[in-house]
Amino acid sequence: MQPDRTAELVKLLRQRILILDGAMGTMIQQHRLTEDDFRGGACGCLHKPPQTELKGNNDVLVLTRPDIIAAIHDAYLDADADIIETNTFGASRIAQADYQLQDRAREMNRVAAALARQCADRAAAKTPDKPRFVAGALGPTNRTASISPDVSDPAARNVSFDELVAAYREAIEGLAEGGADILLIETVFDTLNAKAALFAAEAFFDDAGQRLPIMVSGTITDASGRTLSGQTPEAFWNSVRPYAPLAVGLNCALGAELMRPHIEALAHVADTFVLCYPNAGLPNPMSDTGYDETPETTARLVREFAEQSWVNILGGCCGTTPAHIQAMAEAVKSIKPRAGKGALS
Repeated sequence: MQPDRTAELVKLLRQRILILDGAMGTMIQQHRLTEDDFRGGACGCLHKPPQTELKGNNDVLVLTRPDIIAAIHDAYLDADADIIETNTFGASRIAQADYQLQDRAREMNRVAAALARQCADRAAAKTPDKPRFVAGALGPTNRTASISPDVSDPAARNVSFDELVAAYREAIEGLAEGGADILLIETVFDTLNAKAALFAAEAFFDDAGQRLPIMVSGTITDASGRTLSGQTPEAFWNSVRPYAPLAVGLNCALGAELMRPHIEALAHVADTFVLCYPNAGLPNPMSDTGYDETPETTARLVREFAEQSWVNILGGCCGTTPAHIQAMAEAVKSIKPRAGKGALS
């Protein structure tokens, strides 16, 4: 991202609440894709496909069904999203090893960023007064550096810090090559994993001679008010603060109603911008999206966050749709963003 683009983003964050897009995974599920879709079918996008089943590997769809991913991006942009996330939540070498596609990880990130970039630029061309940004999504991987996978051996680990750094570095290189404006380290349940991503980003910036703004979003996993690795929102912030993220926040896990005290706590201590993108309530298999809340309900709940001056960026996680994002954008368009702390002043 060019320095003037970063400056433009910061300027906008001080002027109004920006809107992040909504769920990718639950939107993909609505297409009821087959194994053939994930393998590329007749297009031959996956040469020498692995023996394992690929259905459910949503990240590979940027190679095999880019039309579907682009359509989802476009739907969120049409719903007034200012920032769209790349379809790369699980596109790390570590996570893709489950599908024998670890050697395609960098390619997935590059292609996903380029695809989102095209969609964002196309939308911005239609609305010159409303620039659009691409956030390169870096998920937590499917392994944890802090917690043993073996209950009988607390010291056991199935991934090292260095392995995480290498995997994140590869993904970041792909995202930067594809044109991402921002790096979004999201759904952090283990802060040590997040620190590996932050370390990898700083090393990349030093080597590349360029910087991208970073946003970090944790996830509170249950009623304890802590991440899986045991941190409160305040502790989480203090762990990532030395890396000076552009924004810090919470996403996933809890719906907005249950997330309220945790985003409030974070907003009271963070001296940077704050983002929040909750699930559409709790899972509900009887719902069309698999989650409880209607767009109107989610919009009403996050509007309360905005009215309390807790947030600068709002969006949606699992179960949210373009209708949820449109409702959020409408609900907060007249409310000023959080301001007045440290980097915000």
